[in-house]
Amino acid sequence: MIPAYLMDTTRKPSWLRAKLPAGPGYSATRQLVDNNQLHTVCQSAQCPNLGECWSRGTATVMILGNICTRSCNFCAIQTGRPTELDLGEPARVADAVAKMNLKHCVITSVARDELKDGGAGVWAATIRAIRHRNPHTAIEVLVPDFKGQMELVDVVLDAKPDIYNHNLETVERLQKPVRVQARYDRSRSVLRHAKGRGFVTKTGIMLGLGEEQGEIEQTLRDIAADKTDILTIGQYLQPTPQHLPISRWVEPAEFIHWKNFGLSIGLGVVESGALVRSSYHADEQSQKYTGVEHLNTANALAGS
Repeated sequence: MIPAYLMDTTRKPSWLRAKLPAGPGYSATRQLVDNNQLHTVCQSAQCPNLGECWSRGTATVMILGNICTRSCNFCAIQTGRPTELDLGEPARVADAVAKMNLKHCVITSVARDELKDGGAGVWAATIRAIRHRNPHTAIEVLVPDFKGQMELVDVVLDAKPDIYNHNLETVERLQKPVRVQARYDRSRSVLRHAKGRGFVTKTGIMLGLGEEQGEIEQTLRDIAADKTDILTIGQYLQPTPQHLPISRWVEPAEFIHWKNFGLSIGLGVVESGALVRSSYHADEQSQKYTGVEHLNTANALAGS
């Protein structure tokens, strides 16, 4: 007999209940984002944790605009030719981090493949602006692959973020239908390069895209072989009917299984659950891995 949670993927199971946006914390975060003319991945990617995270005063800032040059079939961010390159953005991001008195912030971006440097220069400027304005804030970056051009990866690394995060998103077999312009081996090489330079590295995958159990296991083994420090595993949620369908709802027990498996093969931190996303409670993940005092905070720009 087919389990009920596998029979109807149009109805969310009981364990997928996200907090609705409400309260003074949500309003304050919304006002800060609007006043600083910032984009957030929470909004652009339709993150299910927006209500919870904004209510606790957290959000993940998305730099380099809100139009992506890539057309990943899992992602809600608008695809097209970007029209903006806002050189004043790094200062505004640093100002927002300062106003929120953050100890740990997470910055992400769209892919800007039309730019010669893929946006790496703005990335570096943003990291340095945050560091200058907020010298005690830990900076986590969730970056694109820069087409595997390590000289561009180095531009970001030379600005010295505390954590370098780049998502594999799914198993190797599903890379083309899910990520379209990205490659599994290229993403792994970016993570290995950052690790080779001594950085704390992080990646994330989604379940529910059609992957098989053996493929999940192999992906986790690959991540461990690359000496990646932190892994997030979450449930894929279909943003619109035009995106890839959900193949299955993954039960909580399976998320626990993969967390335990990842830890057993040497990963330092594994956050695994239906609503887990790359930067969800990122401050807590970092604290678990490093134990460093400056990462120990419940107030972080790390929500979705």
